[in-house]
Amino acid sequence: MTLVVNPMLAGRIRYGEPLAHHRARDALMLGLDNGRELRYHDAADMGKVYLARDPDQVPTFASLGPEATDPALTLDVFCERLRPHRGEIKGILSNQSFVAGIGNAYADEVLWSAHLYPFRRRTDLDDEGMTRLYEAMQSVLSEAIATLRERVGENIDVEVRDFLSVHGKAGQPCPRCGSAISEVRRERMATHFCRACQPGLMIDRRR
Repeated sequence: MTLVVNPMLAGRIRYGEPLAHHRARDALMLGLDNGRELRYHDAADMGKVYLARDPDQVPTFASLGPEATDPALTLDVFCERLRPHRGEIKGILSNQSFVAGIGNAYADEVLWSAHLYPFRRRTDLDDEGMTRLYEAMQSVLSEAIATLRERVGENIDVEVRDFLSVHGKAGQPCPRCGSAISEVRRERMATHFCRACQPGLMIDRRR
C-alpha cells in the first residue's frame, strides 16, 4: 500500500521529533520506527490523504507531468512539452500536467526571473523566450530549495516566503528596477509582477 498526500493550497507535512501536544488541524499523525513522527497539518482543510495499492488510482496522480526539477526534464523535453499549449504562460507553468511542483507563488518568481509577462500567450514565445523560461525555472527552484533547506531544516511545515522577489510583494519596489510590484487578481488567485521588467497587455482570454 502507498500513502499519498495531496496538500492542496495550505497543507504542510512535518517530519521530526514527536511533539508533546496535539495541534488543531493536525489531520494525520504517524509514529515511525526511528522514534520520529510524520504529521500532516492542513489549516484550510483542503488537502486529501489516500491509501492506495496503486498510486495511479489517486485522482490526477497519473496525469502529473515530470517534476520541474527532474534532471530528465532537459531544455529540449521542456520545449517539446510546451509547444502544444496555446494559453497564458503562467497558467501553463502552474498546470501540474505540464510540469509538477510549481504553484502560484513560484510561477510568479520564475516569470519575473525570465522577464516574461504572466498573461502573455505561449504562441507569442519564440525559442529564445522558451529557453529563458526554462533556465529561470531551473535557477529559481534550485535557489529556493537551497534557501529553504538552510532556513527551515527539519521544520518543513513552516512556510518561509520572505526571500521571494515579487510574489506577495504588491506595492513594494522591484528588486531589479525599483518600480512598484503590481498585483492582478483572478478568481481569488493573485499574480504579482513588475510592469517595467515584464511589460505586456491584458489579453482577451476567449481567443
